[in-house]
Amino acid sequence: MSGAKLGAVVMAVLLVLYVALVGWRAVQFVLTGEPVAIAMGVALIVLPIVAVWAIWRELAFGVRSQRLVERLDSEGALDLGIPVRPSGRPERGEADAAFPEFRAAVEAEPDSWRAWLRLGLAYDAAGDRRRARRAVRRAIELERARD
Repeated sequence: MSGAKLGAVVMAVLLVLYVALVGWRAVQFVLTGEPVAIAMGVALIVLPIVAVWAIWRELAFGVRSQRLVERLDSEGALDLGIPVRPSGRPERGEADAAFPEFRAAVEAEPDSWRAWLRLGLAYDAAGDRRRARRAVRRAIELERARD
């Protein structure tokens, strides 16, 4: 198991423990019958639910994007042609220079999950995480719509 996956599992286990402990405290607040304590109890119930939703969404994104990357790799289309440093991180300047090619591929085939995924990987190589996630989410949507 990779370090990132192990970290995700540990965080999920810690979240479950946190939700259980906070949930118990929330029930205790609500059972007091005091309006302020009830309000605090409700807040303690709602906030962990939001946290669970956010973590579930991130884990699902990670699993789906990894599946698409593995699929693209099995098709032999994963290599972006961007040189990498010994650390494994792409050369940012090279990634920036290669970026227009990936953008043009998406414009030529806007319904191709492969083009969107490669664009997302190019954004990531260039250090633009926000656009990378957006492009990978689009790739996931397109791939799911085809199945």
